[in-house]
Amino acid sequence: MARPRSSQHELKRDEILDIAAQCFADKSYPAASMNDIAAASGTSKARLYHYYESKEAILFDLLDRYTQRLLAVIGQAEATAQRRNLDDRAALHELIRSFLVEYQTSATRHVALLSDTKFLGEVQRDLILNRQRDVVSAVTRFLRRAYPDRVTPTNQTPVTMMLFGMINWTFTWLRPGGPLSYADFAEEVVALLDKGLA
Repeated sequence: MARPRSSQHELKRDEILDIAAQCFADKSYPAASMNDIAAASGTSKARLYHYYESKEAILFDLLDRYTQRLLAVIGQAEATAQRRNLDDRAALHELIRSFLVEYQTSATRHVALLSDTKFLGEVQRDLILNRQRDVVSAVTRFLRRAYPDRVTPTNQTPVTMMLFGMINWTFTWLRPGGPLSYADFAEEVVALLDKGLA
């Protein structure tokens, strides 16, 4: 009978994923090696293999957990909207705020999701891409409910992608502690959706 894994084992895996995400963001997934991740972790390559059998296994676990987290953010926003009895527009605004709270601490994971999914094997890649589609579909539903006269079957994809275009690339320019906080930016996005630039 296999010995159950300790909580320390999972904490160490979480730490490795944080470090690997930073290595992938700094060097690129193809250029980052298991040696780089081990060195940044302050451990040996052999010890790293105790937790992950390959660099691709690290990437998959990183993206698997992150896409599950994004779906959880959506579920939490829906639950908050129901609990607080928010109307559809306020529910969408809550979702946008929730995404940006998440993005503030997951920039390197988001870089990996946008840039490195293509390096996974077919089965794993399909799983991650299907989760991304689930995220997009959920946001589309929020948008259609919030703006039923504006978001239609004809334009729902461009409008959804426009929203993601505003929030998904914050890791390239929005810095924690900078002149504009993630929370302040969320309010700018909400105001732009509601009122436009006029």
